[in-house]
Amino acid sequence: MKSVNTSINTSIISSLHTVVDSPVGPIHLYVDPVATADQPDGALIAILFDVEPGRGDMRTYFDADETVVNVKDHPIFERCASQLGEYFGGLRTTFDLPLRPAGTVFQRMAWAGLLTIPYGETRSYGQQAAQIDKPAAVRAIGSANGRNPLAIVVPCHRVIGANGSLTGFGGGLATKEWLLRHEGAIPVKQQGEATLF
Repeated sequence: MKSVNTSINTSIISSLHTVVDSPVGPIHLYVDPVATADQPDGALIAILFDVEPGRGDMRTYFDADETVVNVKDHPIFERCASQLGEYFGGLRTTFDLPLRPAGTVFQRMAWAGLLTIPYGETRSYGQQAAQIDKPAAVRAIGSANGRNPLAIVVPCHRVIGANGSLTGFGGGLATKEWLLRHEGAIPVKQQGEATLF
């Protein structure tokens, strides 16, 4: 059994970073390399879209003082890149990755709720709020989803407006529409058809 270093200064987050290509553009992967008993290689702490300059930089996203080391080879990066490739290739509908997102208790509850939305389905913000027994917290759910650091794997793209409209998404609405069409949650766009937003 590997020993776990419990003397890490958690006020300064250190992470490893790499970028993988995808059909929706570059995706930034961040790993907390600190081993735990159940996560011996560390864990993913962020999967971010690069939709604008700096957006894929976790320090900007979390507004935190962070030490980031760019690396290409790490077991979690390899697993995540492989599973994302399978997802984009239509061969994977769920993910099996070690996750360690930083967030408030409420945010983590909201993100856990996202993990229950099946591939190819959507939920409204109200349905997600009700699912975690916080039916009056619809706006707070939207805010928590907006802070979801683990795009695609924790599928906030599957949450839509009560009227079926596509609403805010950190990767941009065009990416949200692409992901939902890819999963079959909305019909594949026909040539010349307008987008949904």
